[in-house]
Amino acid sequence: MFRNIIVFTFILMISGRAIAQSQNNEEHLSGFLMTSITYKFSPKWMAYTELQTRSIEHFSPLDYTETKGGIGYNINRGNQAFVGFGRYATRRQQELYQRELRLWLQYTFTNNIGKLKLDHRGRAEQRFFHFPQTADNKTDQRFRYRLSATLPINKKKVEAQTFFVNGFEELFLGPKADLVKRNRLFTGFGYQFTKAVGASTGYMWQRELAPSGNRNLHFMYLALNFILDRKSDNNRHIDIPVAD
Repeated sequence: MFRNIIVFTFILMISGRAIAQSQNNEEHLSGFLMTSITYKFSPKWMAYTELQTRSIEHFSPLDYTETKGGIGYNINRGNQAFVGFGRYATRRQQELYQRELRLWLQYTFTNNIGKLKLDHRGRAEQRFFHFPQTADNKTDQRFRYRLSATLPINKKKVEAQTFFVNGFEELFLGPKADLVKRNRLFTGFGYQFTKAVGASTGYMWQRELAPSGNRNLHFMYLALNFILDRKSDNNRHIDIPVAD
């Protein structure tokens, strides 16, 4: 338990530093809304879909949307492979600026330290962009690594009627000159109402690195997650989707 407290104290300290940086007058708070459905149709296989919208340039109106999903395979209790795809749209000054089609492969390794659940996720993405205003097209690749942690508060694992805290650190890498593209840090909490329904909220700091200059984004995050499990395993933690 002492090690768990140390880990989350460290996460909260870093998050507090990021929040303090948001006092720069050129930065502002934005919104990040998400809902997801996970369907576990066998002990080995699952399907996942997610709807997401964000405000980026200002707190309102919403200027970014994404719809994505995929299929996951549980190799064993601690390892999962996943293939996914999604469509993304970005608006600037309420005009459609960019469309994206994204395909990815990902692998997740999970382990526990006492009550603390750790997820190590690696992802390789192929991205296809279309810019309607100029009719230009381009492609890009990106690699991501995320370490996330979930700690139940009032129970030994996340199950029905469980309060929890969670957080993650994620790096976005590219194969070209701009090796480090983005860094994300999240800290938050939530409540799992039943095995099928949970909600979470929190703060996410995102730093975008580019040759033209860096940019800090600050999001208030709110999510509603649904899990449909045909063969529930009472010995497993409920998986909590986080900002993605």
